[in-house]
Amino acid sequence: MRTNDNRTARAKREADKLFKQVDTAKKQPSDYEMAQQSFQDNRERLKAERLAREAKSTGRRE
Repeated sequence: MRTNDNRTARAKREADKLFKQVDTAKKQPSDYEMAQQSFQDNRERLKAERLAREAKSTGRRE
């Protein structure tokens, strides 16, 4: 029984090593993730521009 446990443990270690290599590799973002990031970046840019315009316009009134 001892040799069977050793074989199982060895096979598990080898499988874990292979899967760990896949998990640690840099994953490319999907098209959906890239679109979402682009949308968020654009929304933040537009918000900053709007706040700048509002601050500029309220500065002229005073």
